[in-house]
Amino acid sequence: MTLSDPPDGPVEIHPRGDAFASFVASARSMPLPGHVVERAKSALVDHLGVAIGGMGEPAAQGARAVADAWRAPGNAAVILGGRTNAALAAFVNGTAAHCLDFDDTHAAGAGHISAPVWSTALAVAADRGHDEPMALRGFVVGYEIMARLGHGGTRGIGKALQERGLHPTGINGGVGAAAAVSAMSGHDTAMAANALGLAATSAAGLVGSFGTDAKPYHAGRAAWNGILAADLASQGVTAAHSLFERDAGMLHAFVQDGAVAVPEIDFRTWELDRNGYKPYACCRAAHASILAAQNLCNRLCGRTIARVRARVHWSAQFTAAHQDPQTPLEAKFSVAYCIAAALCGYGMSIRDFEHPTLADKDIRRLLPLIEIVPVRDQPQAEAYVDVWCADGLHFQGETKCFLGHPDNPMRAEQVEAKFMSLVIPAMGEQHARRLFETLVNFERPGALQEITDLVTAR
Repeated sequence: MTLSDPPDGPVEIHPRGDAFASFVASARSMPLPGHVVERAKSALVDHLGVAIGGMGEPAAQGARAVADAWRAPGNAAVILGGRTNAALAAFVNGTAAHCLDFDDTHAAGAGHISAPVWSTALAVAADRGHDEPMALRGFVVGYEIMARLGHGGTRGIGKALQERGLHPTGINGGVGAAAAVSAMSGHDTAMAANALGLAATSAAGLVGSFGTDAKPYHAGRAAWNGILAADLASQGVTAAHSLFERDAGMLHAFVQDGAVAVPEIDFRTWELDRNGYKPYACCRAAHASILAAQNLCNRLCGRTIARVRARVHWSAQFTAAHQDPQTPLEAKFSVAYCIAAALCGYGMSIRDFEHPTLADKDIRRLLPLIEIVPVRDQPQAEAYVDVWCADGLHFQGETKCFLGHPDNPMRAEQVEAKFMSLVIPAMGEQHARRLFETLVNFERPGALQEITDLVTAR
């Protein structure tokens, strides 16, 4: 056999993996519609806002301390810190972006995508000299790959992972991050396949960590793993190309009974159009219940509540099941707490997940009265809350589509207000407004450098 001869035996075909690798390899010549660029910039605004706001949290502080101790040189900015290499910066910033659980979510169940993918695209671009359009392109490619790895709705891949104790952001985030780096690096199809495969074999993240500092670590670690995987592929390291097929690799390992809806791979639409943003800094599983309870609060007129029943989507029992939360992080992952606080008139701002509110005697009285009923095929965007009062009256509240869902998007002024509420306390109003304007005009030459300068500690 000579070097020009074809290999012996049949050529392996991996329809899903081949489609992913081909999409990544085509990134540099792929036209990006204007609305996709706008969606990517919206995700960037939200991402940096929640990352800056989360930098004071213990998980982010610990990640930054580790990065500082490692003293790795580089040009990527650690938010409110110094500069280091791409992998460390993405690790810290990706962790910070997920600390408040205020970051974006994919409507069909793929998890929190911007935390691992935007942190990766920004860090790699700054550290390795890519321009703004390439950073945008890297993010879009990473988003589209990660979204398809976890979508499918109430019986899809992401929800199946959660039911089995696995966090979709931790499982698929590294692959999304690797796709971003691979696209920005100009990998061909074979090299892209290796990058994605190396990231897939590094997948990890347990739902049992929800309510602890380990959950945001999933997003930071995914960013780190994605950069490492793509860099290894650049050096010729190979990986299995079968890890994304229905009967092999990730799905076979993580959903062993096969009870999951696996959509066909179709890149004719943009999953970025289905990104959603959070008005409340807590698990998305609680958002529909919050809105329903807030609406009921206005109707109860101070009556004494005797019993509450909430019908919620199926995965809430796995992701937000803390019935008696004792810490702010546990409160973020408690549908019961969110309902109780909303019924007591709280607006569910960041402060309402902190200790003074957590100890409110009215909230604590309600918690044991709340029954959470998961409904198998109920969409995550819906919730139905029934309240029975001591005087015998019965009230019903419902949410058909929570605020921040792509079918009920936050208004532009709400998005800006959220950003400012997170960034002004950390950077001051002048710098916050300058950063916001730079982000919404990210395709402008020089924007990346300006962002890096603004978010670096002064």
